[in-house]
Amino acid sequence: MALKVLIVDDEALARARLRTLLGDCNAPAASVEAEAANAAQALAWLQHHPVDVALIDIHMPGSDGLRLAQTLRTLPQPPAVVFVTAYAEHAVQAFEVEAADYLTKPVRLERLQLALQKIERNRQNGRGPQPDFPGEVLIIQDRGRTERVPLAEVLYLKAELKYITVRTAARSYILEGSLSELEDKYGTRFLRIHRNTLIARRAVRSLEKYHDPQEGEGWAVRLNGIDELLWVSRRQLAAVRELVAS
Repeated sequence: MALKVLIVDDEALARARLRTLLGDCNAPAASVEAEAANAAQALAWLQHHPVDVALIDIHMPGSDGLRLAQTLRTLPQPPAVVFVTAYAEHAVQAFEVEAADYLTKPVRLERLQLALQKIERNRQNGRGPQPDFPGEVLIIQDRGRTERVPLAEVLYLKAELKYITVRTAARSYILEGSLSELEDKYGTRFLRIHRNTLIARRAVRSLEKYHDPQEGEGWAVRLNGIDELLWVSRRQLAAVRELVAS
């Protein structure tokens, strides 16, 4: 069965573009039930016509898309919300209102189809429009794609120039931000072992003698899930020993 979709965007051309893309979706298929040019029109229509998905622009005259999404959560049958916007900087706020996904314009068919597939999986599993990953997450922006990486999967965070490498057992991500801010926010989960590295406390496997080409003889941490060794500074060595022994 096709997903019922409401398109909310103040630009007629943008709505037409989404309608065309949705017409090309087939796994799952999508049926555009209506279009709205602003939040008020969308709410008025949804009072009597529930849908599965609302594709919502963020910057609109009057109430913006973020406020609309908050209001939709109070409906008896709230739709899954997918934000479609030219601005990537609102991704964190979008997921705070439990958006199912966040697409940046111009939207690609493949990316739209992935968003619909995620919503369809949630419906089949008896879940509402909540995001895939419960608990705390890092929001990663990657070439127009916004991805939620659960902190429970992160093994280490390593500052390199103005970026932070976020490492999981499966892959690495690049995050813009401050390592100190992440330490302040998630200090119960992560331990600083070097001026540029935080490791997940739960992932520590061993502390080993190690020769680093730059640092010389010293100690390194081995984590569960990856082969990479991470250098431990002398200042942090006692804290790491205590963690390994605990």
